[in-house]
Amino acid sequence: MTELPEGNAIIYCDGAFNTTNGKTAHGLVRFTDRYRVLAVIDSRYAGQDAGEILDGKANQIPIFKTLDEALQSNGSRALPATHFVVGLAPDGGRLSPAAYKDICTALSLGLNVDCGLHDYLSEDPELMKLAVNTGVKIRDVRKPPPINELHFFSGCIEEVKSLKIAVLGTDSAIGKRTTAWLIIKGLRQEGVAAEIIGTGQTAWMQGARYGIIMDSLVNDFVAGEIEYAVWRAWTENRPEVIVIEGQGSLMNPAYPGGFEILAAGRPDIIVLQHAPARREYDGFEGYPIQPLAQQIEVIELLSGKPVVAVTINHENLSNDQIPLVCSAIEQVVGCPAFDVLRDGPEKLIAFIIPFLTTKVP
Repeated sequence: MTELPEGNAIIYCDGAFNTTNGKTAHGLVRFTDRYRVLAVIDSRYAGQDAGEILDGKANQIPIFKTLDEALQSNGSRALPATHFVVGLAPDGGRLSPAAYKDICTALSLGLNVDCGLHDYLSEDPELMKLAVNTGVKIRDVRKPPPINELHFFSGCIEEVKSLKIAVLGTDSAIGKRTTAWLIIKGLRQEGVAAEIIGTGQTAWMQGARYGIIMDSLVNDFVAGEIEYAVWRAWTENRPEVIVIEGQGSLMNPAYPGGFEILAAGRPDIIVLQHAPARREYDGFEGYPIQPLAQQIEVIELLSGKPVVAVTINHENLSNDQIPLVCSAIEQVVGCPAFDVLRDGPEKLIAFIIPFLTTKVP
């Protein structure tokens, strides 16, 4: 297993930071074991603190207009950058011409490049020539493994004795991964052994030890790879809790996701991430998000297991509105609601821990 952190990273997110198309950068700014994050590139927020922009809490990660400015900064001179990480997550996972040009610059300056988009940089002759000339590596995080290394569903999931929690969502780009990590951190702080199963490129970039990248796989093997990741985490570490990061949402028109996690990961309980102020699916005007109660009903019907808590994304909500919204959710759907990003995971963790000894049948 690779020793972490691997290096010092500048996160590229020009034009997308603090939008749903910058969620990979957001994850790395909030937390990563894989890199030491030195800076973010987004010309719109140059001169500001990334944590302050994202969460209203300064974290001493500066934002720069260009890569050259980031490399000339005091922080980068004290701790030289080794990696240029593409933090963009646009619909369809394609690379823009402007981003391509900036990647060329990064390679020519001797930075390793990690990218999680569907455009495979390692198959581009010009980019590979630059990488060879400067002696650096290009990693396409979303590039699928060879077919002969993939797993088909076998039923070994039944051997797993951990409490399995799936963190699903009512939309894409809604905070499922962030909530999953906060649950992991909260459990570990309480002395509970816990492992996350990452299911996207950002979780890998954050240093998740177990997982897959679901949207890079041939469909026949998605269920088997989910099962194998959960089983491997269990056999290697025997954690008390395994948290599975969700992808998309069950009824999202463009990113329908979650069914394989329910079918193959076979969670004991589900935590559902929801943005109460979001009315339409992200990026798809005219496609309204189904009511929360309906989404819970569908999840429970498919899985036979309960949605035990709702975690909220507080976008477009004021601080005064958040407790009122959480209370309203509890009244409507009958399970508690928490804002773990704003308030921390402690109350949710206190609610979850009893399920360790009273597993749902």
